[in-house]
Amino acid sequence: MSSNPVAETVASLMPRAKAELTELVSFKSVADFDQYPKSESEGAANWVADALRAEGFQDVALLDTPDGTQSVYGYLPGPEDAKTVLLYAHYDVQPPLDEAAWATPPFELTERDGRWYGRGSADCKGGFIMHLLALRALKANGGVPVSVKVIVEGSEEQGTGGLERYAEEHPELLTADTIVIGDAGNFRAGLPTVTATLRGMTLVRVQVDTLEGNLHSGQFGGAAPDALSALIRVLDSLRSEDGSTTVDGLAADAQWDGLQYEEEAFRQDAKVLDGVELIGSGTVADRLWARPAVTVLGIDCPPVVGATPSVQAGARALISLRVPPGMDAAEATKLLQAHVEAHTPWGARVSTEQIGQGQAFRADTSSPAYASMAEAMAVAYPGQEMQSAGMGGSIPLCNTLASLYPQTEILLIGLSEPEAQIHAVNESVSPDELERLSVAEALFLRNYAAS
Repeated sequence: MSSNPVAETVASLMPRAKAELTELVSFKSVADFDQYPKSESEGAANWVADALRAEGFQDVALLDTPDGTQSVYGYLPGPEDAKTVLLYAHYDVQPPLDEAAWATPPFELTERDGRWYGRGSADCKGGFIMHLLALRALKANGGVPVSVKVIVEGSEEQGTGGLERYAEEHPELLTADTIVIGDAGNFRAGLPTVTATLRGMTLVRVQVDTLEGNLHSGQFGGAAPDALSALIRVLDSLRSEDGSTTVDGLAADAQWDGLQYEEEAFRQDAKVLDGVELIGSGTVADRLWARPAVTVLGIDCPPVVGATPSVQAGARALISLRVPPGMDAAEATKLLQAHVEAHTPWGARVSTEQIGQGQAFRADTSSPAYASMAEAMAVAYPGQEMQSAGMGGSIPLCNTLASLYPQTEILLIGLSEPEAQIHAVNESVSPDELERLSVAEALFLRNYAAS
């Protein structure tokens, strides 16, 4: 990184950043309180609040959101008549999945091969540390030239919409001239990237029932309708032969016009096994950023170990549908539910329940804030020009904020580059990325204040 006072300050703060991220990662802050104690999320929220208070933030508050979780808010006033920037991150994390598959404990930040491993290290506890580093660097080099609001969400990964509904009920709270969402990531480590689009998503739970109770498969199998087989047929109908998503009435042929994702690079990033084909048609970028994608997240059925020779009376699945910008998530949900009902065989009883939804998002990359960010990233990443890419994931709050504040510019940056393996086992963050992006954010705030 080229030498400048902000970069030098951030570099000097990296040991402190590692120690703080270690503390924050240690909280098992999964916002599913059937799996993890609520006290773990509350502990993380209080840690974030204390960190904001230590930086001089005012009005620090734990906001009780309608989904039973807490978001943390703070305000740092800037010079008179200064612009206001809202910085976003979330402290809740995905479950670690199979803890035995982690090379090191998921809630213990561990350095290995130049990366820091731990659940939430990149998504998105590291994003909060990035915001702290940027602000500290500015404080040490002339002060923070804008007023800063920080909001750190407590249930982003669950998609339960607590903060969105709170923001709608308190629209004055998060008003800002520009919003920096620290929950995205560079297209590749070392390549500075802003995320121009996000897919929306819907979660639908499907229940199929065929019998009053399980039956002996020898006595009744072959004529008695098997609910699990019926469910499998329904799920299979959601994809064509090549794996493309096929929901009746849902367009799936849009094309991505922008930064492309080479197929071989994607295979490596996704760790696709040798000989296994990618699914879908069109370019990889089309499939990830411009088209809907269905995923079966889970099925309730007997495990193989301990299974009995029975015809199953009922079966249940959770389906995720990612929807691209330009497609309404509510309409996509209706089409998905109608498809499931239409493709359920044998007259089986089927019910669907939507349990989460978020709209897609498209940013205005021609705005002045993006010019300020491009200039900042060019300094933080010498020799690299800022790129704009899509992201297949969803951040439902983005559309809520865009609707509440239509004149506000929204930028998406973050630490979730492909090597981070967010949501998977062995999630990690690159300390180099944390350092560079903290410098970029600090310089952006300075540039933006002067724009």
